[in-house]
Amino acid sequence: MKCQECGETLKVHRRCRQVRLKCSGCQKEYQIHEVAADLDRETEMELERFTCIIYD
Repeated sequence: MKCQECGETLKVHRRCRQVRLKCSGCQKEYQIHEVAADLDRETEMELERFTCIIYD
């Protein structure tokens, strides 16, 4: 997936009780629900590894 701000790659970033997508360029973080409609299959498969994603 690409960042909506700068176009760099978004990577899954997991914290204790949160999962975010973080830009490798500008470092902007997105909550999953903010980009859910644009998830690509590769990112969806990575997110499937987590048993629970907390939206906050």
